[in-house]
Amino acid sequence: MASSIRVRAVESGGVTSFKALVRHPMDSGFVKDSAGNIVPPHFIQVLTISLNGEDVFVADWGPAVSKDPFLECRFEGAKKGDKLTISWVDNKGESDSTEATIA
Repeated sequence: MASSIRVRAVESGGVTSFKALVRHPMDSGFVKDSAGNIVPPHFIQVLTISLNGEDVFVADWGPAVSKDPFLECRFEGAKKGDKLTISWVDNKGESDSTEATIA
């Protein structure tokens, strides 16, 4: 199964630019389907980014985050060839993780 996460990380001049797109429905529990039934909540609760196995960013998300969230950040301290891991766990216990090498 393909990962729900697409990642790109590039280091230039001592600054690493990190971009990630996460495919997830991020249902709030306040929306109705075409039959008028409430769509149950289904959203990412914790998103973690690790650099060479050490957590560098942890986000507590909730139902207010939009469908298929996009995350972008820049940071110092990484170098080309380092490993970035991004992972998430949602309110239904589902999870995904992927790894990228900084270019």
